[in-house]
Amino acid sequence: MQSPAKIRVSGANFYYGSTKALYDVSVQIRDRCITALIGPSGCGKSTFLRALNRMNELINGARLEGKIELDGEDIYAAEMDVIQLRRRVGMIFQKSNPFPLSIYENVAYGPRVNGIARRRADLDEIVERTLRGAALWDEVKDRLNRSAMSLSGGQQQRLCIARALAVKPEVILMDEPASALDPISTAKIEELIYELKRDYTIVIVTHNMQQAARVSDETGFFLNGRLVEFNETTKIFTAPMNRETEDYITGRFG
Repeated sequence: MQSPAKIRVSGANFYYGSTKALYDVSVQIRDRCITALIGPSGCGKSTFLRALNRMNELINGARLEGKIELDGEDIYAAEMDVIQLRRRVGMIFQKSNPFPLSIYENVAYGPRVNGIARRRADLDEIVERTLRGAALWDEVKDRLNRSAMSLSGGQQQRLCIARALAVKPEVILMDEPASALDPISTAKIEELIYELKRDYTIVIVTHNMQQAARVSDETGFFLNGRLVEFNETTKIFTAPMNRETEDYITGRFG
């Protein structure tokens, strides 16, 4: 039995000023599943990802037409609290961006400023739980007060995932989270992504089609700002319904 939709996108058109980046995208993203977005550079997949928590609004002139709903709520409605939305829908970027603070403070910062926890004992519990959730606790538990910048690239990316988990999101958006990592770190991130889907809805943008095939339940193929095809990952990669999808995944372009 398929899980229900967590996010519903209906007729989404997105603009950067006068430039149109997305064309009439409609899709349902299922709860506690991993959805991969693939396609060549500049095809709109990262724009679509950032539209899911209104991160694009940080760019002047960016605007959306259409509707994006999270659990039935229109996230672009005037009454939507954007700060609360971004707590519910966290973002992991391509390049790890830890704060220039200790490992502990990187994770504790969000719960503290959002009023989730203020007592040291509560913060200690959140830090340990989320570092365990990000498969990092055993590697850093004896050096929590050291700078996050002392960690390796793969560890920094997992720390950023722990930081996102600390504010109790429902959805985690990942924009090529392993593209800058070595193969061993990439494998750890992929294993972590697969573990996290037990508790979170995950949407991942990737240029690595093998990665999409390995970790995702469903896959969407973007081309020139359009969602060309969306289906179960096994069907996308073994029996695509669209010729452009087949041409892309077989390496004829992209």
